[in-house]
Amino acid sequence: MKLKTRLRSTGMRHLSSPAYQKRQQAKARKRREKRGAPPVVHYFHQVDDPYSHLAVQKLDALKAAYNLAFEPHLVSKPGVDYRGSAQHFDRWALDDAVSVADAYGTQFAPSIEAPQADAVAAANGALAAVLDQAYFARTAIEIGEALWSDRPIEAPKQAGERAVADGDALRDVLGHYQGAMFHFDGEWYWGIDRIRLLEARLVDEGFAANSVNAGRCVPEPTPTDTSGANAQQVVLDYFPSLRSPYTAVGHARVLDLIERSGVSVNVRPVMPMMMRGVPAPRAKQRYIITDAGREARAHGVPFGRIVDPFGEPVKRAFALFAGAQALDRDMAFVTAYLSAAWHEGVDITTERGLRRVIGNAGLAWDDVQAAMEGIDWEATLAGNLDQMLALNLWGVPSFRVSGGTDSGSFACWGQDRIWRVENEIANRL
Repeated sequence: MKLKTRLRSTGMRHLSSPAYQKRQQAKARKRREKRGAPPVVHYFHQVDDPYSHLAVQKLDALKAAYNLAFEPHLVSKPGVDYRGSAQHFDRWALDDAVSVADAYGTQFAPSIEAPQADAVAAANGALAAVLDQAYFARTAIEIGEALWSDRPIEAPKQAGERAVADGDALRDVLGHYQGAMFHFDGEWYWGIDRIRLLEARLVDEGFAANSVNAGRCVPEPTPTDTSGANAQQVVLDYFPSLRSPYTAVGHARVLDLIERSGVSVNVRPVMPMMMRGVPAPRAKQRYIITDAGREARAHGVPFGRIVDPFGEPVKRAFALFAGAQALDRDMAFVTAYLSAAWHEGVDITTERGLRRVIGNAGLAWDDVQAAMEGIDWEATLAGNLDQMLALNLWGVPSFRVSGGTDSGSFACWGQDRIWRVENEIANRL
């Protein structure tokens, strides 16, 4: 294994480990106690962020359920490099938030695609005046509804600018970059999807006000069970990446959904984001790998013995995928590779490691070598990416559901949305 790959893999193993998570929590708690400061959950609210509008609707319930302070801050939109694809970011967030709002027991019905800058400034001005008030969440919901309905908001803007600057500064110091974030003693939780993990930690550390119902403010939505549905008339296009921790975390649940529902599947892998020029600053990379490790543990997924190749080794793997696909073993190859790269610690930069992947996929090396001859795998991956981008998505794993009783299609992104994919399959039967 080359030195760069070894160093990168070692760093990722460390950041994704439960030991690192516990150490960060303990260090932050010790620093806070040394200052004599009480425990507090910091919530970072971005007024023009759909996910913030969902998250703030749960703030009062959290305050009532846990015996510690929740302190809100106003922040600005993340910088361009942190948005992945600035071209698609805002539209994706809007569509996704609308899609999941009801299932999370929240409301979001925007009548515009994006608020104007003046309206955002006025919204920040209005909320700056109530940051330290018990009714902040209620006011933030009202302001958010006005903002996303393009109704006028009257408020002085200077106070909002100062509050946003202060919130951005604190967010930077604590090490993050986006809105709808919760931070507690060294650990970040993004949006309504990760409140369940924050709650689990607060329960573990004894902050629950009511032990009977502890940790139940914001559970992950439960989908309609499609077991035995024989959903062959519904098509699931699955866009994974071999170098994606979130693909690895969600893959077993995707396989389970496919087996239970009988949905027809097209496996459409895409080149890793960083290998196609999608920016990922260090703070973002750090959060992704720590969050992926945490999500893996939450879902009982083996994860952490990571080998993270970049460049040519990944391209060799995709060339082998083309051979496996020609032999109708594409999903088996993806499964074997993800396990090798993210759990087994196999050196997939070498032919020996790739041979092991091929064997675990139930294939013979020579057969795959013969089957991949003449296949333009790069064109296939480029076509898959074009399809994904046309759906206003750029990250992985992504999903498109079509067929059944609906002539249109539904698309979403993330291992957080596998429950939403199952609901969509059920809706089309």
